[in-house]
Amino acid sequence: MDWHALNLGLAILIADWTIRIVALLWIPSRTRPAAARSWLLLIGFVPLAGLPLYLLFGHPWLSRDRIARQRQASQVIREEQLPLADLRWTPPDTGASAEMAPLLERLGDFMPTHGNAVQLIDDYDGALQALLADIDGARTRVHLLYYLMFDDGTGEAVTEALERAAARGVTCRLLLDAVGAKRGLRRYARRLLAAGVQVHAMLPGGLQWRRSGRMDLRNHRKVAVIDDTAAYVGSQNLADADFIVSAPNRELVARVQGPALAHLEAVFASDWFIETGERLAVAPTTALPDADVAAQLLPSGPAYPFENARDTVNALIHLARRRLVLTTPYFVPDDATLSALRIAALSGVEVQLILSASNNQRLTAWAQASYYGELLESGIKIALYRPHFLHAKHMSIDDEMALVGSINLDIRSFALNAEIGLLVYDRDVVARMRAIEAGYLADATPVTLEDWQRRPAWRRSLEGIARLADSFL
Repeated sequence: MDWHALNLGLAILIADWTIRIVALLWIPSRTRPAAARSWLLLIGFVPLAGLPLYLLFGHPWLSRDRIARQRQASQVIREEQLPLADLRWTPPDTGASAEMAPLLERLGDFMPTHGNAVQLIDDYDGALQALLADIDGARTRVHLLYYLMFDDGTGEAVTEALERAAARGVTCRLLLDAVGAKRGLRRYARRLLAAGVQVHAMLPGGLQWRRSGRMDLRNHRKVAVIDDTAAYVGSQNLADADFIVSAPNRELVARVQGPALAHLEAVFASDWFIETGERLAVAPTTALPDADVAAQLLPSGPAYPFENARDTVNALIHLARRRLVLTTPYFVPDDATLSALRIAALSGVEVQLILSASNNQRLTAWAQASYYGELLESGIKIALYRPHFLHAKHMSIDDEMALVGSINLDIRSFALNAEIGLLVYDRDVVARMRAIEAGYLADATPVTLEDWQRRPAWRRSLEGIARLADSFL
């Protein structure tokens, strides 16, 4: 008898079961129930591989320093708004906005303001050209915060615009996610630094990740602030529309003027402080005399004490009374969001979900499809937009509110990414978003319950397996 092999096998068996038992006792106390079930399933099948993966990716932890800096930034934001009561927008005593505005202020620190102008730009090249024109007109400062910057025509155009601005004496700062913008950082960082542009990578990876937090946490925001002239927020990155080869992106960007511009700059300043420790001054922006859009900002992410993007989306779904339209490229909801959508539809609200027929994340696409049956059975309409990769992320709620920004309707956006959303309380802006949604639907294929139920069994199995990984996507 080979005692050495026997002892080795026994040691592996003991280690396997020790890992399973420890995981069962430890993981549920540190992780959301749905995520805990996924991790326990993985560890149950492959304990020796599952445990290291959980230690790396299982808990959305940030360093204490980053959490403390976010807390400080939130405190400063709240305190500096106190003297600005003349900019505060007061919602009507009744209606959805009366419930939403105070909730959003508690979740994301920013009060609602009046006197804003919000232009929705549903044109990829048009949004880029507007941004470049504003940078070329800058006199004092340009602040850019983006998840992705590519080494392509757009990356080159933005780099050249920043170089021109810096040469005029404009203070230029560029914050890029270390992973999403790796190609842009590699190509342009030294060149921009040499031109006098201040460049920093957010949530650096590699050997530095342990000083930041869990290694797959990302800053997914897209924000630009130019002087007191204009700010941009939305889904569009600093890359050509066809940087995903299979299909060019379609995006939605909001160009913002008025007090909400200063709030977007405060988000930039918060991220700058978290990354560098340097505090930037943010002066309030006056209300525009010829515009009166009410708007409110929601920054979200793992540094906040709550999953405030998820809570905001769910509150908006529950507040809808007539029509709710949700547009997202990635739809992998948690149980609370799925329940909110079902309740809205079964209560008589017309719920329309607009998704992209093409998807650059194969596993996410399979998991997403696993939800279609129960959504359709609840009366929710699903449409798959075909001409482009629909990367836009927005919601319209009745005729009263619209949310636009970087927030996907998935667990990653809710729990792991730093995101940004702009909630607008204005019927004209909502009407403009409705027109954009109508354009999507004109080029989309509806998904019917009858057709969906006829899909092959192998596909159902594949979708079900992918859904088990929802907390990893």
